[in-house]
Amino acid sequence: MKNTYLVITSIASQEHPVLKEYASEALDQNIKFLVIGDTKSPTEFKIDGCAYYSVSDQIALKFHLSKLLPFKHYARKNIGYLLALAQGAEIIIETDDDNLPMGDFWAERELSINTRYTHSSGWTNAYKFFSDTNIWPRGFSLEHLQPSTEVKLFEKTPLICPIQQGLADENPDVDAIYRLTLPLPFNFEQRESVALGNGAICPFNSQNTTWFKEAFPLLYLPYYCNFRMTDIWRSFIAQRILWTCDWHLLFHSSTVRQERNDHNLMHDFTDEISGYLNNTQIMEELIRLELKPGPENITSNLRECYKMLISKKFVGEDEMPLLEAWIADLTDISAL
Repeated sequence: MKNTYLVITSIASQEHPVLKEYASEALDQNIKFLVIGDTKSPTEFKIDGCAYYSVSDQIALKFHLSKLLPFKHYARKNIGYLLALAQGAEIIIETDDDNLPMGDFWAERELSINTRYTHSSGWTNAYKFFSDTNIWPRGFSLEHLQPSTEVKLFEKTPLICPIQQGLADENPDVDAIYRLTLPLPFNFEQRESVALGNGAICPFNSQNTTWFKEAFPLLYLPYYCNFRMTDIWRSFIAQRILWTCDWHLLFHSSTVRQERNDHNLMHDFTDEISGYLNNTQIMEELIRLELKPGPENITSNLRECYKMLISKKFVGEDEMPLLEAWIADLTDISAL
């Protein structure tokens, strides 16, 4: 894949087997691999095939965001995105250090996909396209777990899909309610991909996601919300803005298997409460926004979405300076 970057944020050591596997396979695939550290990261870190950025490395960068973005948060991944963009990335793959790549993880992906699709279906549980079992993604509206009507899938047609979400086997990305009440491990079936268009809503995560340059501004992860919601609320904003461009969000079968890092499920549950209570309203508020059509308005629409989130107190008011720094960095990079 031409000018493709793999981005992970991690506090693991250079002996971490998943990071070593990604580094080795990325070398074989001629893909640049960036690991973004944080304050708990080791001082010594070197893996062939991996460019590691420590805290001090990040502070020394000339990005506006690197001077403002606080540490000890998953949103440090934003620095990895900017590094990839500044180095000429055309495609960014993101995942985590507890997801192991399977065979098709490195398969070449295209921006335009001939795929089945749905639209105008409201909350749409994309996991159901890959399993007949009761399962839903983290961030899905609890109020809409029981669909009122069956989702209609239209025949295959070529669609622009600049964000492509891959699923994860064994320990898929489900919420704490699922983990506390339903069985794991779990494997999805290998089925055809499905695209979600205007009016079809499903959260996507940052654990196995391919981004094309058309959607790069939408990569931004907010800091001033709970870290269990940062990629979920990003996904709501991204979908809302995709609709203004007549672009689609693609879901495809599992290309990683997760060996989940240690988690306290009750802590996860507590951290996800802001989502359980607000996910539905956030999407309703985003839908009500009068956003401008066309790719040329992506960054202005991004501002409007965050102004709403801040005004409704879903996200802290200190988020806006970070977002403005992100947009300034995008502008600087595009001018290079």
